[in-house]
Amino acid sequence: MRFDYHTHSTYSDGSFLWSMARAAEEAGFEGIGFADHCNVSPDSKQEGRKKAMGFNLDTTYDRRREGIDLVRDRFDIRVFDAVEMDYEPEDEAAIREFLDSAGFDYAIGSVHYLDDVNVHIQPYFERKPEAERRELVAQYFDKLVALAESELFDVAAHPDLFERTPALRGLATREQYERAAEAFADSRTVPEVNAGRALREYGEFHPNPTFLDVLAEYGVELTAGTDSHDPADVGPRKTALEETLAERGLEVVELDL
Repeated sequence: MRFDYHTHSTYSDGSFLWSMARAAEEAGFEGIGFADHCNVSPDSKQEGRKKAMGFNLDTTYDRRREGIDLVRDRFDIRVFDAVEMDYEPEDEAAIREFLDSAGFDYAIGSVHYLDDVNVHIQPYFERKPEAERRELVAQYFDKLVALAESELFDVAAHPDLFERTPALRGLATREQYERAAEAFADSRTVPEVNAGRALREYGEFHPNPTFLDVLAEYGVELTAGTDSHDPADVGPRKTALEETLAERGLEVVELDL
């Protein structure tokens, strides 16, 4: 695993560019990708969330790009200028226009919301009956398939992100995994093996083992990212990812950059 394509900096919810790059270099990576969160939805609720959370890469990416150039001069590793974009099917036109104009090295697409609520918000989902929660998971896969079919992104982040939330965990079906795998097999978008919270409370990588098996059955290539927000996470997540990939006999592909 030579490159970590998925990390975050202070331009969203991560740490200083230089501290993340140093951690990647010390961990033995040959390159690090800064894929800070971004949302370009014209929806007023999303605009409010951006202001509240400070996720403004759509207006600050030029400034971050200058910082990335400085980091490139400071460290002996490749440093990629990337983005993790919130994906909703109705926002495709806005996403395409922004990505075309911004010119990132690569783009990661993510599904973060169900029922207009972040999938991490356990109290919201745990109040719902199981039938509704299953329907929401089905909607997640509708969005994931649309993400793959949109051909907007190079990478699909944590393709079963909802699994981190106990109220939604274990509700996906094999048919849903197969549907997503078929979409990725036909798309240029490569799903990632994402460390996420594998070393914390969730305890699994994304995709989960069952989903990984289905993707392998469909011949879907995978890339990898630590999804680190803190320098202390980079090394341990790299080790854990490499061990898991070796145990499963998986090789990750590198982006053509």
